[in-house]
Amino acid sequence: MLADKIGICTVFIISFVLNSTMEFQIKNKHGFKYLDEGEGDVLLLLHGLFGALSNWDGVVERFSKNYRVIIPILPIYDLPRRKAGLEGLTSFLEDFVAKMNLHDLILMGNSLGGHIALLFTIRNPELVKFLVLTGSSGLFENSMGGSFPKRGSYEFVKERVEYTFYDPKTATKEYIDEVFETTTNIPKCMNIVSIAKSAQRNNMAQDLRQIKVPTLLVWGLNDTITPPMVAHEFKRLIADSKLRFIDKCCHAPMMEHPDKFNEILEEFLMEQYQYDS
Repeated sequence: MLADKIGICTVFIISFVLNSTMEFQIKNKHGFKYLDEGEGDVLLLLHGLFGALSNWDGVVERFSKNYRVIIPILPIYDLPRRKAGLEGLTSFLEDFVAKMNLHDLILMGNSLGGHIALLFTIRNPELVKFLVLTGSSGLFENSMGGSFPKRGSYEFVKERVEYTFYDPKTATKEYIDEVFETTTNIPKCMNIVSIAKSAQRNNMAQDLRQIKVPTLLVWGLNDTITPPMVAHEFKRLIADSKLRFIDKCCHAPMMEHPDKFNEILEEFLMEQYQYDS
């Protein structure tokens, strides 16, 4: 049973924690921990299952000059087990937005964060101005298949971590060690498993037509977790959506190709503001 859980944990490494080269102040208000940089329209960023604030370093550095960039730390490990799922995380986000008095959001999510962004937008369409999804779950996530490893298999974890990047060298030993520790920490792994299973069960194919806000889809052309066909399906189901691919890129375009990702995002936002003016 635990071997199965380790397998699921590593299969769902759908966002990443890499060493940040930037230093930002983490704020604590109303019981929430979050980053809040810059002024202007709110760009609210959501990390994935194994995600962290550093996932968005490039976006924060570039867009905090003209936007208020906010990143809440999602309580992946802190939610009570019975609430460890998409419903609990979406409710958390709704509470955060309400307590922080946020509105007219440019809401962006990677992987599981994209899934949460979709649910939030459907439930609170009046609060979201634009939606940006990159490697989002919600339709299909590729799994490893086959048998699960023995408990504590470092080589298996290493292989699965490297699988999520176009260039395996992106996964440093320090990062692999961190993921390995997480997958062998039973309380953490149990929450990850609960959330991952919740994401698997929550297929949004029948719900995406409810999304009416302008939506940008930025996908890695070499994404092995949510392959390009998933991006095309999101494009088909979300009426006002634009799809852009980044070559030689896997599941986290904003990390693997931050400059290109930011160019695509900036172009999209400029177009939308021109339409509004």
